[in-house]
Amino acid sequence: MKKILIAFVGLFTLALTAQAQKKSGAIQFETTLDPAAMASANGIQLSEEMKARMPKSVKTNFELLFTATNASYMPVEDNEDSNGGGGGGMGRMMMRFGGAGGAREYYYSFADQKLTEVFDLMDTTYAMPSKLTVALGNQNFNMGNRQNNNANATANNSAVQFLPVPPTQEIVKSDETKKILGFNCNKVIVKTIRKAKVLDVERDIVDETALWYTNDLGFNFSPNPNLWTEGTVLAIENKGNSTLAKSIEYRGVSSKDVTAPKKALPITADQYKAKMEAMMKRFSGGQGRQGGAAPAGQVRNIVIN
Repeated sequence: MKKILIAFVGLFTLALTAQAQKKSGAIQFETTLDPAAMASANGIQLSEEMKARMPKSVKTNFELLFTATNASYMPVEDNEDSNGGGGGGMGRMMMRFGGAGGAREYYYSFADQKLTEVFDLMDTTYAMPSKLTVALGNQNFNMGNRQNNNANATANNSAVQFLPVPPTQEIVKSDETKKILGFNCNKVIVKTIRKAKVLDVERDIVDETALWYTNDLGFNFSPNPNLWTEGTVLAIENKGNSTLAKSIEYRGVSSKDVTAPKKALPITADQYKAKMEAMMKRFSGGQGRQGGAAPAGQVRNIVIN
């Protein structure tokens, strides 16, 4: 009887240890950009010669580190393990480039549902409060920001002319489900409808983005904070641009890896916008597009009705 009790206690301890380990770890994400498909989605006509010169795809890796209380998300490179281990793991790159096209670091605090964006601007590291939401007008996606901005600028000077009226948005829940990394995921579609002239004919341009999320991980997250409805988003799908969780590893994570750097100076969204507008005016002589770069995350699929 004593041996049975000892065995039972041992199994119970192992179960608790395994459960505790699943409260921290790393999820690797991969972003894939197809430049030709992105151009087509933005109404840009490309010659076969131009398509041939473009890369078939541009891939970028990102890593989500999480504990029971916090998480961080940023670009990584394939070299050394982010927690100091060797052997060709994914090592974090500190890539905080403020302004258009720059990647950012995102830090999550689960208890109070706080999100902080950390980025560099004019040799200064800033920390800006943010939140998970579905926001209008944020069309760019992490390392694809420059490509998307260029495509939008070209589109606005060619076949598609977006009109200066506020867009509308619709969130459609789907019955579709699938497993990603073994987690049960539900699908939701975010539709953004914008008025535009296509070859001088007014049409509705519908951007559709599919989000796949799970509630099994127990915390809220999205690779794009402006594309989130609930749960942990493990995939964002769209024509020409997508992101997907590729692997998960349960392991110990250092608290410093999921905590925003203390040297970062606080900045509000309004202050950041003012700084970006001032920079754009200086660079373009006052004629440039106003507004800062959109945070990481959205991919686009344009349907002309």
